[in-house]
Amino acid sequence: MAATSRLLLAAALVACMGLGANAQTWPDRPVKFISSQAAGGGTDMIGRMVADQLSAKIGQPIVYENRPGGGNVIGTQAAARSAPDGYTFFYASAAAIVTDPHTYKTLPYDPMKAFDPVSNIAEVSFMILAHPDVPAKTLPELIAYAKANPDKLQIATDGPRRFSGLIAAWVNKLAGTSIGYVPYVQMTQGVQDVLTGRVQLIILAIPAARGHIAAGKLVPLAVTSGKRQEAYPNVPAVAETFPGFDFAGWWILAAPAGVPAAIQQRVNRELDTILKAPELVGKLRNIGFRSRGGGTIQETKDYVATQYAAWGKLVKEIGLQPE
Repeated sequence: MAATSRLLLAAALVACMGLGANAQTWPDRPVKFISSQAAGGGTDMIGRMVADQLSAKIGQPIVYENRPGGGNVIGTQAAARSAPDGYTFFYASAAAIVTDPHTYKTLPYDPMKAFDPVSNIAEVSFMILAHPDVPAKTLPELIAYAKANPDKLQIATDGPRRFSGLIAAWVNKLAGTSIGYVPYVQMTQGVQDVLTGRVQLIILAIPAARGHIAAGKLVPLAVTSGKRQEAYPNVPAVAETFPGFDFAGWWILAAPAGVPAAIQQRVNRELDTILKAPELVGKLRNIGFRSRGGGTIQETKDYVATQYAAWGKLVKEIGLQPE
């Protein structure tokens, strides 16, 4: 064997031994969670709860770092560029991982290559909601009314490239309706306009909608996830009208690509236990979220891949051009 080949082989063996040793002693210092979302709100609360409980399991502090801005780009890029040593993880939203790549022409990373999905965390269903004056109590009734009155309905959205705007466009496409879009920079103003009847429809996450539903100020017509939700068993899923329709907000824990498998597996096992604990399940339910547990690493990867394909199809079908 040539001297150069022996040196390369030796270097590779040393590197592999180092990774193994790192995995065996992990963690020997604090771990960091990066979020691309702003501090505050239900999703941030969940990330911090999970980080605190994982910290107790692994015996090291977890530093939770919010890096909002740039439509998820700042935080996602920071996580993607982190060393794959098991000391930085990405608390990733569906938007950052599977939606943004289809709606933006250029990103400084490819989420599907930059990250290894490690564990499911939580998800939340969205609802299509109407002002009480709208003469429809179900999605089929709304579609019939919209077709008969093409200029009478508008829907408040968070913009054409965000969740509610994309879902509204897809429902319009599937239904053959022409409901108008009213985009808002701040959805709080959109909510107010629907509550006052200036705009007739809106799509909101269940935690944001339930107070208005309870007060009789908004009428839930359908949930956007694939099946009815436990808290609202009488509200049909959009999939009951359009089979296969399944879009929810969700969050996973991802690692920069290349983190040793043993570390990923340890984190996955710990999170699966944490997320199945009745106390945490109850806390999530109380704020309108749910968890299926961490699942296996492969299950998480498969789910992300399925969602990536689904959002890609949606964007293509509605004719949205990436910007």
